[in-house]
Amino acid sequence: MQQVKGAVLKSRLGFVDEQFGKDAVRRVIEALPPDDQRALRVVFTSNWYPFELSRRLDDAIVSVVGGGRPEFFEKLGEASAAKNLGSLHSGYLTGGDPQAFLAKAPAVYGMYYETGRREYQRTGERSGVLTTYDAETFSTPDCRTVVGWYRKALELCGARGVRVSETECRARGGRVCRYEVSWESVAS
Repeated sequence: MQQVKGAVLKSRLGFVDEQFGKDAVRRVIEALPPDDQRALRVVFTSNWYPFELSRRLDDAIVSVVGGGRPEFFEKLGEASAAKNLGSLHSGYLTGGDPQAFLAKAPAVYGMYYETGRREYQRTGERSGVLTTYDAETFSTPDCRTVVGWYRKALELCGARGVRVSETECRARGGRVCRYEVSWESVAS
């Protein structure tokens, strides 16, 4: 069974709190089954939690505060990257060198997910492809979070004009989840 780190759950709840307030967090949690509500009362960032709990939380967030739009999760991914890479995982950032950061994709993936792997292939001076293989579970909201997370992470490395697009998705019938990344320039 695929699991995710508590940091994933905490970042989602933290985003709801920062954007919509504590009452919105309460409403999101109350929209979940009682077992999920109990599990989310105290979340430890370094503990593993079932991916399905994360998926149900994502669905509740989209329903309660996201207006039913999965694109909402790109913003959540950006906020998660800013928070985690701005503190706890700042050592992964490589200022002025987005390619070096993207080369760390396998290690970054392992921080958040228990099964599967993510690989990076450079395709040009300012472009590449991230591919996620063998994840036991997947969801459209989680993939949208990845899009926003990498967009913000690349900006934190100094990339400007960043584009991240998911070109293949297991949640939509693909064999893998594949993300094309590119940027126009790097701040000096």
